[in-house]
Amino acid sequence: MKNITLSADEALIEAARERARAEDTILNEQFRHWLAYYARSERRAEEAMAVVRELRGKLRTGGRKFTRDEMNER
Repeated sequence: MKNITLSADEALIEAARERARAEDTILNEQFRHWLAYYARSERRAEEAMAVVRELRGKLRTGGRKFTRDEMNER
């Protein structure tokens, strides 16, 4: 594993360390989780867009127009 050096506001670092302690972890571990998420996020977006492109033209609504609320339902 390679070490890196970061610079940030001292108060921000201390607040992050306090939160990590409250979550029974360490700041270094939380940063590794964030770094992995950050590195994968673009790939996940590209994979999602590939699915959208694949489905484009294959799904039909039968001519029905959906309302804005219907389109945003989860």
